[in-house]
Amino acid sequence: MDITAMKELTGHRQEYARQANAMLEKAGGKIWTKEEKESFDSIADKIELLDSQIQAHKVNMENAADVVIEREVKDEKKDTPHRAIYKKFLRDGFKAITPEEWKIVNTTSTTTGSEGGFTVQTEIASAYVDALKSYAGMRNVASQITTAQGNPMNFPTTDGTSETGEWVAENVAANSADPTFGTVALNVFKASSKIITIPIELLQDANIDIEGLVRQRLTDRIGRISNVGFTTGTGAAQPRGLVTAATVGKTGTTGQTLTVIYDDLVDLIDSVDIAYHEANFKFMFSQSVRKVIRKIKDTSGRPIWTPSYDAGIAGALVDNVLGYAVQINNDMPVPAANAKSIAFGDFSKYQIRDAMQFTLFRFDDSPFASKGQVGFLAWARTGGNLLDTAAVKLYQHSAT
Repeated sequence: MDITAMKELTGHRQEYARQANAMLEKAGGKIWTKEEKESFDSIADKIELLDSQIQAHKVNMENAADVVIEREVKDEKKDTPHRAIYKKFLRDGFKAITPEEWKIVNTTSTTTGSEGGFTVQTEIASAYVDALKSYAGMRNVASQITTAQGNPMNFPTTDGTSETGEWVAENVAANSADPTFGTVALNVFKASSKIITIPIELLQDANIDIEGLVRQRLTDRIGRISNVGFTTGTGAAQPRGLVTAATVGKTGTTGQTLTVIYDDLVDLIDSVDIAYHEANFKFMFSQSVRKVIRKIKDTSGRPIWTPSYDAGIAGALVDNVLGYAVQINNDMPVPAANAKSIAFGDFSKYQIRDAMQFTLFRFDDSPFASKGQVGFLAWARTGGNLLDTAAVKLYQHSAT
């Protein structure tokens, strides 16, 4: 009933406001009569009363929304001041935030009053980051860190797999072999959700978990573009993807432009040094490649693909190829001449970095209002890089 009552009260308020404006325009610069003043004051009193009623309904709706969120989000039992303000911003924009509340939020200015940027507080940003961590593909297997800021960062690297000791004769000095250290950049880049439009009715509906709805849409979009970056990103204004950073461990035998053979997969496996802890080794490829590999047989005519049991069966196995688990990532290249469509190795050596600087913009100006919508646009900062290129190798299809 709150939404229906609010619509009726808002309609009454708009009519009284129209009457008040009409009186002002009609009076112009002349002195009002006592009757005109009393009439205007009466309208103003009614508007004030309506504002109080509308605000009461808003509070009731927000309280109802809080109950829904508390019921659906198990780790957020009650609203903090930051979360309450954030929900106000989602539903009503900056105009709903009081001067006292401004003191505990950070905001960014924009060129027009109808567009507001909300620099999301840590506790809210962390919820977005947590949702992104569950996103399929690279985040399922990579290492992940979260930093408060997005400052440039370098990771120290060293590869000791080729280093050995020595046999030394009696009374002969030992030789020195200092380890070689390097650095890998792990900077973050800005990703956009593109503008998400939500009907005003949903924002006003007390039964809708608007925070959950907006968060889901944002994380889906940013999660998808992030996975593309982590997989094939160039490293220029976007993450340096796994396929970009890793080196080729096996080039397909001539004729394998769209397929892969058993022997080439064996060679790919053995292109990664066993020192990288075999227990962490996995394959990564898309469903397009999976269609090909599912049909490969060994020299005895046995499929090399071991499918998982159906979901929900106790003790279910994971899909594996030649004894190694499989991570499906549909952002991996599809089979084509020279395409690097399969990765194998220890994907925990790929490091993802998320910055907690998360900014959300709300648009309710005329292009959106005319359609009965409000727009939301999120900017997130994330990056990734392969810290050790010896830990993951790629299969590249033949050129012909």
